[in-house]
Amino acid sequence: MSEPVTVLVVDDHPVFRAGMATVLAGLPDVRVVGEASDGAEAVTEAGRLRPAVVLMDLRMPHLNGLEATARITTAHPRTAVLILTMDEDDDSVFAALRAGARGYLLKEADGADVHRAVLGVARGEAVFGPRIAQRVLSHFATPPAARSALPFPHLTDRERETLDLISRGLDNASIARRLGLSEKTIRNRVSDVLAKLHARTRTEAAALARDAGLGHPRPPA
Repeated sequence: MSEPVTVLVVDDHPVFRAGMATVLAGLPDVRVVGEASDGAEAVTEAGRLRPAVVLMDLRMPHLNGLEATARITTAHPRTAVLILTMDEDDDSVFAALRAGARGYLLKEADGADVHRAVLGVARGEAVFGPRIAQRVLSHFATPPAARSALPFPHLTDRERETLDLISRGLDNASIARRLGLSEKTIRNRVSDVLAKLHARTRTEAAALARDAGLGHPRPPA
């Protein structure tokens, strides 16, 4: 009998993380070797434990899942990263694949789907949930010229929307009111945008955005 697939579970929500670890620990061909609550901890634990699979959320504090995925797959190419997230927009999917992820599932997936995906990426397969697979197929059916017309294709739609508002001069509180989100959510999103643009400040990010054609005069907050 082959050895169980070792898995590191990464998610910043403790209840979800513990629940997923419990589900996987009950499977005879999977062994959960650790958990991590953010991207930075995921990178450290992946290096220490060398799991076959890292089950990775995208939106986390300290270091987001995309950056953590890139660091893990670069340092440990034999470790497969399987994304498990609520984000299903094209930009998130393709950013994850560019970062080195071998699979992408939504958190609506049931335990059997996650089990199959874990085993699949451990064997070197590319695994996508049904809706994600459709997005991948649609992407490659779109002419390259149409795909490249969108500024900052490595940002998600939500991040691009936030960047546009930053370039208009709105602060976090104003953006939060405009989008109907909490300031904490906007702070995290702005941090992700700055990291992806390699911008040190909001001013620098705003300048990049305006150069790309985003931004208009400040609207009412």
